[in-house]
Amino acid sequence: MSTTESNSLYDNLELLDLASILKNINQEDQKVPQAIGKSLPQIEALIEQIIPRMQKGGRLFYIGAGTSGRLGILDASECPPTYGVPHDWVVGIIAGGDKAIRKAVENAEDDPVQAWHDIVAFGFNAEDTVIGIAASGTTPYVIGGVKQAREKGLLTGCITCNLNSPLAEAVAFPIEVVVGPEFVTGSTRMKAGTAQKLVLNMISTAVMIKLGRVKGNKMVDMQLSNEKLVKRGTKMIVESTGLEEEKAKEYLIKFGSVRTAVEAFYKK
Repeated sequence: MSTTESNSLYDNLELLDLASILKNINQEDQKVPQAIGKSLPQIEALIEQIIPRMQKGGRLFYIGAGTSGRLGILDASECPPTYGVPHDWVVGIIAGGDKAIRKAVENAEDDPVQAWHDIVAFGFNAEDTVIGIAASGTTPYVIGGVKQAREKGLLTGCITCNLNSPLAEAVAFPIEVVVGPEFVTGSTRMKAGTAQKLVLNMISTAVMIKLGRVKGNKMVDMQLSNEKLVKRGTKMIVESTGLEEEKAKEYLIKFGSVRTAVEAFYKK
């Protein structure tokens, strides 16, 4: 039996008091970063391949079903506002289409050919990367997608929570984060989902840093989509230039981003 389907280390959950339920879930959650730590070489190996491809115009595709697909969409959707990049730099695709984000689409994950059609709908080139996300490592939609992508010459990777899965075997750069049995047997939205989210954070953040979308430790290209972000950007400019807050805000509004505002200040 796969690790993700193994019986929980706890039983009679319905008989536990609330404090015990919370304590035991928290205890299990603490195993996730430890498991990721063991997989850092795999994560680094994949990221090292992604960066030069994106520097040449390649994009990053995440494909998944259910929770895994939703996590990919979440990570992809955060890249434009956080780093000011085009919406097609990082693309999240879920089995069943956008309607599956909120409600499961019956049998969508069992189709081994649809993922490639979904990728092709965005267009693709040889510098693109496709990362399949599946806790079990057995989802036909994901496996079929990465197989087709690899056959077409795209870079392929995966994030799974079982060792030696069919998905890991299908890609060039697998990431296997074995977090152990879930608190509720088979509920991979828990530890496995947390592990996938943390690894996705690592991938997109590291890639964006190396693509020059961070300066120092600041999101200098973030979109100014609300007042909170305008205040954050203003503070960055104050720290970088020594301007008074009101003047820094004027620069930010005029030039549209922290990066261009600071560059304009030092060019004057």
